[in-house]
Amino acid sequence: MKKILGFIALFITASIAIVVYLNYPKLDLISGFSSKSVASCHFLDNRTIEVIEKGDNDINLIDLASNEIDEKENFAEASVYGLKSRKAIYREGLGAVLVNDDYDPNAPYLVPKRSFSIDKKTPFPYGDGEPTKPTFSNVNYNQLNKAVDYAFEANTEGKKSTRAVLVVYKDQIIAEKYAPGFHKNSRLLGWSMTKSITSTLFGILQKQGKLNVNQPAPIQEWANDSRKNITIHNLLQMNSGLEWSENYDDISDVTKMLFQESDMTKSQVNKPLVGKPNASWNYSSGTTNLLSGIIRSQFKNHQEYLDFWYSALIDKIGMHSMIVEADLKGNYIGSSYAWANARDWAKFGLLYLHNGNWNGEQLFDPSWSKYVATPTPTSDNQYGAQFWLNAGGKMPDVPRDVYFADGFQGQRVFIIPSHDMIVVRLGHDKIDMNVFLKEILASIKK
Repeated sequence: MKKILGFIALFITASIAIVVYLNYPKLDLISGFSSKSVASCHFLDNRTIEVIEKGDNDINLIDLASNEIDEKENFAEASVYGLKSRKAIYREGLGAVLVNDDYDPNAPYLVPKRSFSIDKKTPFPYGDGEPTKPTFSNVNYNQLNKAVDYAFEANTEGKKSTRAVLVVYKDQIIAEKYAPGFHKNSRLLGWSMTKSITSTLFGILQKQGKLNVNQPAPIQEWANDSRKNITIHNLLQMNSGLEWSENYDDISDVTKMLFQESDMTKSQVNKPLVGKPNASWNYSSGTTNLLSGIIRSQFKNHQEYLDFWYSALIDKIGMHSMIVEADLKGNYIGSSYAWANARDWAKFGLLYLHNGNWNGEQLFDPSWSKYVATPTPTSDNQYGAQFWLNAGGKMPDVPRDVYFADGFQGQRVFIIPSHDMIVVRLGHDKIDMNVFLKEILASIKK
């Protein structure tokens, strides 16, 4: 019996050793993703490590990571069988960030200055009070609720992947539902929906007369080569022609940027042209963080840059729950890391539904909404300016005018102008968005 147990133990040890050996180059990414996820979810949304490991740490091989949280020092740490330990620290106002060997915990850093008051008297969306109870006679609420329930059904593996759904019709919430453990104040990660936030700031800067998106991108390193012809417009449309690999299943440009680099605004600066600007669409998170760096260049100092994202957009429209996380250099990670509750994500969609007008104030020119929803050349009518589109009919049962902020694992803010509607869906796995939207729209008679 002892001999059999010995063989079993040896087999298990050998199996673990083989797995570690074959995946050793990825261990840094595994522990990096895990520690960053644990730190952000815990310190931004008060989730326990058990909830995070079950519902948030769900990429390939992530189960190999062991995680710890240090409440006193505000950090999370992860390793894979004791190897490749990574630490993510939480900085109030800037969120969580992975640190490296050069990180000095005693070095001072700037944080955004946020100034707003909570208005509990005014209902959603222009205040923080509870929404007005809707009384639309053309809405079949039973049918609508069934459509919303669809998003919360278990998948083929028995997992329920949706955490929040919010439907706003004519500025009123007509449906709102949360998974157990989540609620109206839960901060949920938008992943690449953050790109749409970044894009919007360019619309605001252009409205303020501080830049023109058709001007060449102000990147000093490109001044003396063919990259000098790349415009901000090309970058917003992911159509610069620059080299970039957006592969999350392996060590690639995007994983090295998100889990290894301290200044993510520089990740694509030194990449060569492999295509022609305005004729080579290629989805790139590096491009969006480069755009975050361009926003930084519009301000005299870093404090002004940090404050602008909130004063000009986020707090301006009452998205007070939103936090945009920053890299080690203090630059906003505009590609991936905005957190907010479902109602605040809906407010962002409403800003576009109203063509940049928020409660009487015009934040960006009305034409900007059309601009971000205009198909990028060579994108097969699927992509605009940091927004995704249904212009090509990828969702065949949904209006072609739908455009949306889109994030990993099915984060969505759908803007549906033809139906005066916003639909928010947040979760940790994809659902059939065509069926989901089709059934919601069917519950409302135009």
